[in-house]
This record gives sequence, structure tokens and C-alpha cells, in this order.
Amino acid sequence: MAPANVRLNPVGLIIAGVLVICLFFYIFGMPSLGKENISMRELLSVSVDLAERGGRRVREIAEAHNLEAKEKGKTKEGAAEMLTTGDLESHRAIVHGFSKTYPGMTVISEEHENKPVDFSQIEDTNKLRSDVMERVSNDQSIAMSRIAVWIDPLDATQEYTEGLYQYVTTMVCVVVDGEPTMGVIHKPFTGETVWAWADYGHSKNLKKASEMKPDDNHRKIIVSRSHAGSVQDVSKRAFGANTEVVPAGGAGYKTLEVIKGNVEAYVHVTLIKKWDICSGHAILKAVDGMMTTLDGNFITYSPEDTPKNEGGLLATIYNHYDYLKKLTPEMDNLKKSHKR
Repeated sequence: MAPANVRLNPVGLIIAGVLVICLFFYIFGMPSLGKENISMRELLSVSVDLAERGGRRVREIAEAHNLEAKEKGKTKEGAAEMLTTGDLESHRAIVHGFSKTYPGMTVISEEHENKPVDFSQIEDTNKLRSDVMERVSNDQSIAMSRIAVWIDPLDATQEYTEGLYQYVTTMVCVVVDGEPTMGVIHKPFTGETVWAWADYGHSKNLKKASEMKPDDNHRKIIVSRSHAGSVQDVSKRAFGANTEVVPAGGAGYKTLEVIKGNVEAYVHVTLIKKWDICSGHAILKAVDGMMTTLDGNFITYSPEDTPKNEGGLLATIYNHYDYLKKLTPEMDNLKKSHKR
């Protein structure tokens, strides 16, 4: 029997080739000619590693009673902004770690220092942490020029100086084209670390919003310790008489309480810096929660933008627009309430 004469359709081959190429770019990202590409999964591993490294310095300094707290400025409302050795040492641990691992990467930190660094003395980072590799099976390659990292080396410094360590966190946030993409929040005094990469995976101690059940009969709203009394009446009018206002320190801690479902919403009525909220925003996004200004505007994190978010803040794990709708009639009172 003569062999079959197989003819391949050139058009079909071209279409199949294009589909394969498109699938490759979808999984691994578009190539950027002449630009260094970064494995996002490795970057997540490094981010977790460095958030915990900074946290170790924060805890060690507290245990050695070596805070050396001083005032570095004042908030818009006149409250003192504190700086401690813990802030600076955590800043060095995290920023220098990124600079050694990813030279040239844009890193934005709450603290600033221009001293020369001997990178031979900086410990290498772990790009292949088992907890990340096990929970994130896929990867994406992105040009480093599109990436920026926002760092809060010690969130809740005031509480740190008061020994209220439960509120203290170290935070790392990765943004791509200004969008919060990866977030890490580490609690130095309990050892807990929460992380997420939107659409790719999250730490095992997180749940999606769909796995939680809201308690509409007893809402809890978390606010800054300094704002609790003045925001309480406004919150009860907006959300109901059974609303409980929970005072707490640290934007990272408060956002994490929302993410865990321990409270229904986090409301902030004054200016807040983006390094305080970027990590929580990225994690919320990954578990289908939301964070916006009090006017419902989205918050972006381009390194060219101002680090100030002046529109207030609403963070929720579910029913975000319902909370916004209920806040709207009280918006003027809410923005004025902290001054009373």
C-alpha cells in the first residue's frame, strides 16, 4: 500500500504558530527588548524575605531597649511623627537587600538615607522560598522599568515607642505600571506574615472574600486611635446604631483586620502616605476586597505621583460600594469630625 500523501495547510500552520506565541506571552508576559526582565515569582519571594528581615531588626532593637526615639516632623494635624533606630535599621535591611538583588530597581521608602553601602556585607536574599514556590505555581516575566517597590520599614512607630507591639508591621508592596500587584505584611512580634500576588496566589493564612460571611447585624469599623471618638457618631449614623468603632494603630494592622474579616471596614479621614497603604491594597485586591478614597476614587502608586493620598480611605472585604453609598450623606461631617 502506498504511503499517504499528507499535505499541510500553510494558513493553518501560521494560525497555530500565532496561537502558541500568544499563549506564551500570556503566561510569561510580553518581552521588552533592551530591558531587563524580572521573574515576578522570585520578586515575591525576595519581598517576603526582606519584609521578615526588616522585622527581625525591629524586634531585636525593641528587645535591646535601643529605640532612640526622636521627632522627625509633624502631621498635617500637628501630631508628632516619630523616628526610631528600628525604623532606620529596618529601612537599611529592606532597601539594601533590594538594591543588591535588583540593582537599578525603583524603591520608595518612608525613610531616607544617603550613606555609602558595602554590598559585600549584605546578606543574599532568597528567591526561591518554599512557602512561595508551593503556593504560586505560575510565573510572569516583566520589565524592571515597569516595576516599583513601596516600603514601610516600620508601620505604627508611635505604638512601637509605647510598647504596643501588636500594631507594628513591616510592609513591602510591588506595583506594576502604578497598580498594586503584590503585598507583604509582616508582624515582627508574632512572626506572622501575610502575602499575596493578585491573580496568582496568596499565603495559606489568607481567605478569599467569597469564603467569608458578613455580619450585617453587628458591623465593626476600624479607625485610627486618635480618631475613634470623633468618628464614632458619624459611623453610627452611616452604618447603624449597632456599629462598633474599633480604635487601632498602624495602617498595616488595620487593613489586615479587614482582610481577615475581623472588621467590616477601615475608615481613614485624613491624609495618609502611600507606603502605609500599598501593601494592604495589593493584598485586598488579591482576595477580592477593595480600597478607594472616601469619594470612591481609585488610588495609584506610580513612582512619579505624589506619595500623599489626601482623599481619605475606605477599605472593605465585601460590599464596598454599599459602604461608600452609606458614607456619602455623612461625608462632610466625616472629614470634619477629626478636628472636633
